[in-house]
Amino acid sequence: MDQAIAAFDLKRMLIGEEPPLFLLEIIVRTIIIYAYTLLLLRWLGSRTVGQLSTVEFLLVIALGSAVGDAMFYPDVPLLQAMLVVTVVVVANKLLDLSIAKSRRAERVLDGKPREVVRDGVVARQFLKETSMSRYELFQELREAGIEQLGEVRRAYIEKDGKVTVFRQKGDLPGGLPIVPPSQIEPHELVSPNGQAAHDGKLVCATCGNKHDGSDQCSNCERTEWTLAST
Repeated sequence: MDQAIAAFDLKRMLIGEEPPLFLLEIIVRTIIIYAYTLLLLRWLGSRTVGQLSTVEFLLVIALGSAVGDAMFYPDVPLLQAMLVVTVVVVANKLLDLSIAKSRRAERVLDGKPREVVRDGVVARQFLKETSMSRYELFQELREAGIEQLGEVRRAYIEKDGKVTVFRQKGDLPGGLPIVPPSQIEPHELVSPNGQAAHDGKLVCATCGNKHDGSDQCSNCERTEWTLAST
């Protein structure tokens, strides 16, 4: 029968049940696994964390488990851990080669850029997706210095999840205001039958589409309108 664990046993909490010399073994294990993994990643040519693709993100997760266990678990042999790391890195390299040689493999494994804003209006297809909400999109646009959607000529979600913004040139048309965020200061809704509608100053409070005379937005089919910011 296992011995009962004594609460707040400092020796168990700080050192564990292994002999103190095992701490030296952990140092040796860590150096070996770290150096071996570093050499493989250098061969792989991995990008920085902010540029990781889906495949490379999976590589990070898999390596984290394989490398971490071998560093301090005494019952995990180093050769077995190194074999796991090797298989994971080689598999990633083969996937990278497939992506480089096949457009179909690139679309399946790495995704593709998506248009999210065109001429100040949020794309209808983006509104139907669930990978990023429009509030998250507006946050990305604010971080790029955008105050209202009329400033945006094109915006794309790249394969790494970042939003690339191309601004309008010349005189800026009015658009849906995104500063301040609507969660802090909700848009003031305006009836499409008011005077503002005849002046062409109404935009959809959801996607920024300009009012075209009907009660329902032709882009997102919502019925809430607000004044455009100029």
